[in-house]
Order: sequence, then C-alpha cells, then structure tokens
Amino acid sequence: MAERELAALAAAVGALSERKAGRLVVIDLRGRVPFADFFVICHGTSERQVRSLAEAVQGEVRDRTGLRPRLEGEPGAEWVLLDYGDVLVHVFSEAGREYYRLDRLWGDAPHLDPARVLAGEI
Repeated sequence: MAERELAALAAAVGALSERKAGRLVVIDLRGRVPFADFFVICHGTSERQVRSLAEAVQGEVRDRTGLRPRLEGEPGAEWVLLDYGDVLVHVFSEAGREYYRLDRLWGDAPHLDPARVLAGEI
C-alpha cells in the first residue's frame, strides 16, 4: 500500500475519532480482497452527525493527502461511502449500520485498534 493511502487512512480515522464517531472500526483486508486494503466503519447518531462525519473525513484527507473520494450515498441516507481506492470509509446511520452489518460480514478479518492506526503502527 502506498504511503499516500496510509496517510488517508490515518487522516480518516483521526477525523472520525475527533468527532466522536460511533463504534469506530478499522478492518484490515490486505490480501483478502482485490478491491480494498482497509474498511473504516462508523456511525452517527443523527443525520446531522452523519453529514458532519463524512464532511470531516473529506476535508482532513484532502488537506493531508490531496485525495478526493468517489462518493456514494447522501448524508441524509443510511450509508455514505467515501472511496479512496485502497481505503473505503463507511459512515452509517445507527439503523443503517445495524441493517448492513459490515462489521459482522468481515468479522473474520483482523480489526485494528484506531489508536494504533493513528500512531502509524500498522
């Protein structure tokens, strides 16, 4: 994985941590799937927080790496996906997260401690 993508991962995790994202999870998919190396999954407790979380990730990643995501979903929707290539950031509503259950779907993949990601220990 390129240094730029690792910086995007750390920037996304940092932005979500600062804004109190619900149950922040980082899943290591390296060597498991061809379409991504990491999933970052979290939820907001309101439409406003989901929007704020998605905007914060976009701003922080852009400022630190220059990357702009391919964006799927609307902030008012159940799920917003920010695609940074090897890093996919999923911001859900609480109901959307429970419905899609990505955490459980990828439960056999290693889950990384967000604090270790921020410290560059991956």
